[in-house]
Amino acid sequence: MAALAVAKPKFTETFVDNKRKDDIRMANIAASQSVADAVRTSLGPRGMDKMISTSSGEVIITNDGATILNKMEVLQPAAKFLVELSKSQDVVAGDGTTTVVVIAGALLKASLTLLSSGIHPTIVSEALNKASIKAVEILSAMAIPVELSDRDSLVKSASTSLNSKVVSQYSSLLAPLAVDAVLSVVDPAKPDLVDLKDIKIVKKLGGTVDDTELVKGLVFDKKFQISPPKTDIEQSIVVSDYTQMDRILKEERNYILGMIKKIKATGCNVLLLQKSILRDAVTDLSLHYLAKAKILVIKDVERDEIEFITKTLNCLPISNIEHFRAEKLGYADLVEEVSLGDGGKIVKITGIKDIGRTNCVLVRGSNQLVLDEAERSLHDALCVVRCLVNKKFLIAGGGAPEIELSRQLGAWAKVLQGMEGYCVKAFAETLEVIPYSLAENAGLNPITIVTELRNRHAQGEINAGINVRKGQITNIIDENVVQPLLVSTSAITLATECVRMILKIDDIVTVR
Repeated sequence: MAALAVAKPKFTETFVDNKRKDDIRMANIAASQSVADAVRTSLGPRGMDKMISTSSGEVIITNDGATILNKMEVLQPAAKFLVELSKSQDVVAGDGTTTVVVIAGALLKASLTLLSSGIHPTIVSEALNKASIKAVEILSAMAIPVELSDRDSLVKSASTSLNSKVVSQYSSLLAPLAVDAVLSVVDPAKPDLVDLKDIKIVKKLGGTVDDTELVKGLVFDKKFQISPPKTDIEQSIVVSDYTQMDRILKEERNYILGMIKKIKATGCNVLLLQKSILRDAVTDLSLHYLAKAKILVIKDVERDEIEFITKTLNCLPISNIEHFRAEKLGYADLVEEVSLGDGGKIVKITGIKDIGRTNCVLVRGSNQLVLDEAERSLHDALCVVRCLVNKKFLIAGGGAPEIELSRQLGAWAKVLQGMEGYCVKAFAETLEVIPYSLAENAGLNPITIVTELRNRHAQGEINAGINVRKGQITNIIDENVVQPLLVSTSAITLATECVRMILKIDDIVTVR
């Protein structure tokens, strides 16, 4: 009897539960969006400031995106990406740390809509990547070339960065200072590279930000070590009788005088003593004899300052008195202790022979909050000038590049086919969040402003932007509101990379 042949089905249908993957993705996007929303109100020259209270009781007032996010205790793993994103923008460009997070938050919101429509995350990710590459091309075409000899353009760019800071009223002082500081450390052998470690910022409490100055030389927030009274010298040595004290003093004195003789033989008049190596090696007796020999002493120089000091003075660090040689020393015309009028003192070293390509900025402030914010603002201005040294192109500010990108990418999306065009269109619309937030934070009607801005760009006015001072749309280049091209391109690129990374995550595995 022939067995009945049973036809096997070619395909087996199985149930795949994708709900958990979707829930994880949605949770990641929601957490990241909440971080972006926290800093969105700080965007622009009229953005709000944040007061940060740390667990140690420290209070910080700032509207710098990188500082705000760095101090926030973000627990959700995906939301931490936005904190790292802000840090990355700070490293690459130094400015635009709030902008990059706001763009990333808006892209995530748009991606959520696309995912809800049934588009696969991989398709969305690839489309966003293509759109960001196209956006960089459009921005590069809009950019205005600038030469480092054009000091006015550099100052305008630095001023734009400072206009959104707490110390914006001092931008006329800090912007030229930042330009001069960066240009003075540019090495002709490497004209496209600037190391901001060659610019030392010294904070000194007292005075006002107006008293901030650029010093061509060295500044120490310390004072000279003076010779203590003789009674203090004797009291510092604990002995049982005066005979033993005399013997110890004599031995120590002979050793110190021997060292001083070697130091004087080289012509040295100022000693900079490192804290971590010496610790308590500098006694009151040695200070006494050094003062008698007219050798000034600056104690407690930090280890991380040694490289900067040696580069500035064109000298070598000496760890042993036996290695004291004239060729290892640095030479300067003037070493002075300066009284600042409010009881504080600093040491200035100027007129340095064969000085290295470094300088110091002495930042003043009436209180610690203002002093810290002045330092952060000056750092951003220095970074902006550094960007222009690295990539010598300027671009308009005031939301002009974002609206132009939105318009051109929207037109490009129409020629693309399938889901890709739909995703690029969403990317284009997302970029309007920057001008919308600028208008909203300035107290203007965001819908009216963005609509008018869109119309002006459609008529070919690619440099039309939001003038928050006048509360209207103007040619933003004529208003001197400009920024480095690198700030805008890195913000778009980094934000897109961060969003793509979050979209690719479909599960969170906790390892204990």
